[in-house]
Amino acid sequence: MIVNYRTPQLTIDCLISLIPELEGVDAKIVVVDNASNDGSCKKIQNWIDQESVSELIDLLSSPDNTGFSGGNNLGIKHVEAEYFLLLNSDTLVRKNAIATLLGVADKDESAGLISPRLEWPDTTPQESCFKFHTAMSELISSASTGAITKLLQSFVVAQTIRNEKNYYDWASFACILIKAEVFHDIGLLDDGYFMYYEDVDFCFRAKKKGWKILNTPSAKVVHLRGGSSPVKSQAKLRKRLPRYYYESRTRCFYRLYGFLGLLTANILWTFGWFVSSFRGLLSSSYCPNVSQFQWCDIWTNFFSPERAFIHPDNYDKT
Repeated sequence: MIVNYRTPQLTIDCLISLIPELEGVDAKIVVVDNASNDGSCKKIQNWIDQESVSELIDLLSSPDNTGFSGGNNLGIKHVEAEYFLLLNSDTLVRKNAIATLLGVADKDESAGLISPRLEWPDTTPQESCFKFHTAMSELISSASTGAITKLLQSFVVAQTIRNEKNYYDWASFACILIKAEVFHDIGLLDDGYFMYYEDVDFCFRAKKKGWKILNTPSAKVVHLRGGSSPVKSQAKLRKRLPRYYYESRTRCFYRLYGFLGLLTANILWTFGWFVSSFRGLLSSSYCPNVSQFQWCDIWTNFFSPERAFIHPDNYDKT
């Protein structure tokens, strides 16, 4: 499954890397255009026709941009399969990655989700395997202070990249192989998330049903991080993040820990923010690890955590 939103060339590049890796595999590629309305469908379809791969690739056009979960769910419902591989449009599949993922999935019956090593084009590894977010991890994130991070090391979300297979709480859905049995057990991705935290939610539900999330670093996939979301670039610049990010955060904490857990997470995040702000007053060279207006944005949908997200196209109407 590849969801495209205004990234037709990235999607085509992803397909170019993927197709050779499917040789000998009974596979169908489903590309879902999430209402790009920029000519993406035409450009991708022209490439499909030019390369004569229409029997391998189905291009679906969604009438609405339903986000990451909604787009992938549309593709998942389109086909029947033993395994489903979710791929971001801004990924490039390294040689033998697919065969490795499938081989591991066949051998490990307990693993319902299998992730590769995500890396930059120069092979530098990316953070892609994690522990679940907790109230303590929110304190670590907002405080961004070495002493607190060291004290609460066991709550740090991003895990150290390993060179051997290992199980984790959740893995990035930039590339993930999911057994069909998992969908049968817990359902599809929750389309109440527009973007972000849907992978956390899905892995949490899968683990509750007894499935394990396995990372196999011998399968390698390049993640360019040049897709349709501005969140990572804005966070790096400490700019205000989109509303949907906080809607997803609120929904996820509520789903995992209930209302009290969400409240505790926000309180500890705020305490960490005070620590970070005070440190900033003492040192002009210190840059707090928080985005603009994050102190108020974390309360988005607090009193209605499962409220439907406001579509980004409607932000100026609210």
